[in-house]
Amino acid sequence: MDQIQHNFITVRGLKFHVADLGEGSNVVLFLHGFPEIWYSWRYQMVALANAGFRTLAPDYRGYGLSDIPPEPEKTTFADLVADLVAILDHLGINKVFVVAKDFGVRPAYLLTLLHPHRVSCVVTLGVPHVPLEPRKYRESLPEGFYISRWNEPGRAEADFGRFDAKTVVRNIYILFSRSEIPIADEKQEVMDMVDASVPLPPWFTEEDLATYGALYEKSGFKTALQVPYRYGVIPNKNQ
Repeated sequence: MDQIQHNFITVRGLKFHVADLGEGSNVVLFLHGFPEIWYSWRYQMVALANAGFRTLAPDYRGYGLSDIPPEPEKTTFADLVADLVAILDHLGINKVFVVAKDFGVRPAYLLTLLHPHRVSCVVTLGVPHVPLEPRKYRESLPEGFYISRWNEPGRAEADFGRFDAKTVVRNIYILFSRSEIPIADEKQEVMDMVDASVPLPPWFTEEDLATYGALYEKSGFKTALQVPYRYGVIPNKNQ
């Protein structure tokens, strides 16, 4: 992984970290989810670079090594899409293949819909395309479901704040690696659903955890809780 270059690009008033590997005019843009960062795509970057592609994996604003916006609670998907366009413009890249997972699927689809001339194709993992309208499905979610809890301002902050960032990331990966949907009891917080003795999933190493933990220690979780869990603006072509 040492061959991956780490560039810092200042656009839209923030400095963004963009992992970059490979050469050529065919560019693949990888978009991460939560609780992830550019690092989630490291193996795919190497494989595609070896196949002749240039690969890019940015950290969103407020994630990883990218700057935290002045007001994280106001961050929207409109910002993420505008950031991606500005990064591509700065790098002089006109068109990309987009690969995204988890909530990264939403900015991938929005980038494709709003800037179709910039996208050759889009590949998504884990989340389907949904219409650009207010999400009413949250009204039917159980109160203890993690999305419901993290949507509530202040509750996740208090829950996460009892632990260091590394422990929060550890607990989330253990919860999300299970076959059952994590739903907390009425008087239980999401972080309390994981016993400290439970091991990490076999595909997630202590080295991985240390990397994620250190970067979330830097960024905190304010932007991550806002996007994707508390966003409120649908972007348009002028944003």
